[in-house]
Amino acid sequence: MNNDVYLNAAKAYYPRFYTKDNVKIFVVAGKITTAQYKEITGDKYTP
Repeated sequence: MNNDVYLNAAKAYYPRFYTKDNVKIFVVAGKITTAQYKEITGDKYTP
């Protein structure tokens, strides 16, 4: 599956339905980058 799907989902559902921990799962799974995590949440990714 295209990783853009995960990026778009994270952008669409954070913060209303996804928490920062939910978005971190996408990073751990390799679906989005740490830079994209920061773009979505506004916070630097820390494991």
